[in-house]
Parts: sequence; structure tokens; C-alpha cells
Amino acid sequence: MSLDQAIDTCITKAIENKIIPGAVSAVVNRDGLVSLRSHGVRSEATRSPMTDDTVFQIASMTKPITGTACMQAVERGLLKLDQPASEIIPWLGEVQVLEGFSETGPILRKPNQPVTLRNLLTHTSGFTYEVWNSDMAAWKEHSGNPLTGSGKLASLHQPLSFEPGTRWEYGIGIDWAGQLLEAATDTPLAVWMRTEIFDPLELKDTAYTCHLDMDERRAATHILKEGNWTALESSKQKRLPEFDSGGGGLFSTAPDYAKFIQMLLRNGELAGQRLLAPETISMMSSNNMNDLRVSAVTSHSQKISADFEFMAGVPKSWGLTFQINENPVDRGRHEGSLSWAGLCNTHFWIDPKAGFGALLMTQTLPFMIPQVADLLEEFERAIYETATS
Repeated sequence: MSLDQAIDTCITKAIENKIIPGAVSAVVNRDGLVSLRSHGVRSEATRSPMTDDTVFQIASMTKPITGTACMQAVERGLLKLDQPASEIIPWLGEVQVLEGFSETGPILRKPNQPVTLRNLLTHTSGFTYEVWNSDMAAWKEHSGNPLTGSGKLASLHQPLSFEPGTRWEYGIGIDWAGQLLEAATDTPLAVWMRTEIFDPLELKDTAYTCHLDMDERRAATHILKEGNWTALESSKQKRLPEFDSGGGGLFSTAPDYAKFIQMLLRNGELAGQRLLAPETISMMSSNNMNDLRVSAVTSHSQKISADFEFMAGVPKSWGLTFQINENPVDRGRHEGSLSWAGLCNTHFWIDPKAGFGALLMTQTLPFMIPQVADLLEEFERAIYETATS
């Protein structure tokens, strides 16, 4: 069975079983795309078919692009990984640690360690998401602070959930990394990404705001209700956010993101354009959290996300800004592979030892419900079984 046939079989079965309404997948190596497949529909409401150039809201798959932008600034001496972030944004020297709640309200204290760019890029800063942290959800409710994803800059001004550098917990740190880049370079994050990443890689369908042609190709976001997928009616952008979110917010296509992966596989270069030095790629692809490890994530809003842990049982560290599996995955990726995902179930991994990366792009909620998690595993195994047969 060929690679395309294996992928087709896997995804077609998932659509027939109503695991997803549609998907675009891609496999890319150092030389370019080796597979690009589209299946199912963009919208259950309109029955418009998925196409290779379908546009997805990639949410947290924005994070590795922000990490790339920040590391470009580090190479140029505009940012430093271990300097106190408050030297660039003073408020980050005033942020406090939330220790809990008393009858009168939140208990806050000054942190013992400063927040650094490395902390922000590795989710060890103490900044968390209220969806996956109950204390932060309670603080947001108590304070009236805007929710994450509201597009309001004030949503970033929240306390830390723990002392910087003491544990890993997924959060808004990379949003703050984007803010550091803007402050250090006097350049909006979207402009930096366009001029320093998207234009050199010729990513024409990757942006914070969809141009008209992109909007016409957008996949609707689908919500699972009573076993059926329902397309949200209002999937178009209604208002512009107040800031460019380093942690989410980009729209892209599978071919565009595959080029970004290809650049990483080629140690920072593509089509004669060098975005990062090989030494920087090596640093980004290495453990940057010492003895800390990625832990399972518990959701406090099952309508948005299930509880999840990628590659359960496999120890995982964090690079700049990728999850790294320290051991190989059974019937799947090698140790040292890089990965992450977006909230609407867009997923990728990069396997430097095998020399390729893969994407599975859907547009569904909740995130990582069991059937989607199973599909992701089946998709990965189909690729590796074909590649090694």
C-alpha cells in the first residue's frame, strides 16, 4: 500500500464513522511535499468539499512560528533567553503568584525568581490558561479580567499560577513572548512574521487576518453534539483583536505550514532563504526545561477541551517552542521528535531522525476528545507502517 493509499484509508474510515467531518493531511520531507490529501467537507452545513488549499484556524500551532520569530530576535541580539523579561516590559516585574483564595479573595505574593523569555517559550513561566487551570478560572471570574481568546490585551495581565521555572504548565507564556518581541523590536508581531518568515517562505495563505480569497476557503468550526458534527454559523472574523497573539490567532493551510516544517527540517533554510542558523534550530529542538517534564492536562471546560496527554507514558520535555518526546513512540515517531497542536484539532509533528514531518488538519471542538486522539494515533501509525514496509 502506498503512503497516499494508507492515509486515504485512515481518514476515509474516520469520516464514515463520523469521527471528523473532514480533514487535510500532509507529509513533507527536506525536499518538499510527499503527500497532500483532502477528505470530507469544510462545512456540514454547506457540504462544500475539503480541498488541499482549505484555510484553517491553527490556534496554538501559531506558537512555533512565534518561537521562530523570537529566536530570530535572539540571534540578532535584540532579545536574550535568560534576561529578566521585566527589563523589556516592566509589568512582568510586578506580576504576582496566585497561591489560592481566602474568604476575602485571591492570595497573591511576589515571585522569588524573575520571568524570562526561556520560561515563556517553555511553559515554565507560571502563566497558565483558565481552561486548564481551575485557580486561574476562579481568578478570572473574581477579577472580571477578560478571558483568554477574547482578543483583549488586558486578558494577558493575570497572575502567575506558580513560581517561574519550577514546573511545566501549558499557558499564555508565548503570548507574552510575542509582546517582548514587539517591545524589543518596535515592530508588530504580524509585521515581523510577514517580513521575516512568511514572505521568505512564500506562505501566501498564513496571516492573522484572512484576505477575501482565504475567507472563501475557510473550514467551518464544528462542534460535536449528540454524536453529530454541527458547523458553527459565525465562523468568520467579526472584529479584529487588540493584539497579535503569539500563542494563537493565525490562519493557515496545510501546504503553507508544511513549508514551515520543511524549513525546520532543513536546519533553518529553504529555497535559498536562511531564517535561522543551524545552531539555533538545534537549540530549539532540544530540552530547554532541564529535569522538568510535560504533564497530563486536565480540562475545566469539557465543551472546549477534553483532558489530554499526547503520547501517554512517554517522557516529554519542551524545546523552543515544541513538545519533545524523549523516547520513541510505539509504531510511530522516533525519540527527539517535535510536535504540538491547535485547539480546533490541527496537529503536527516533525521527526528529524526519519527526515519528515506530518500534519493532520481538522476544524473541530472539543480538543482531543478520545475519538480524535485515536484518529491521530492511527494516522501516525499508517504513515510509519507505510514508510518502513
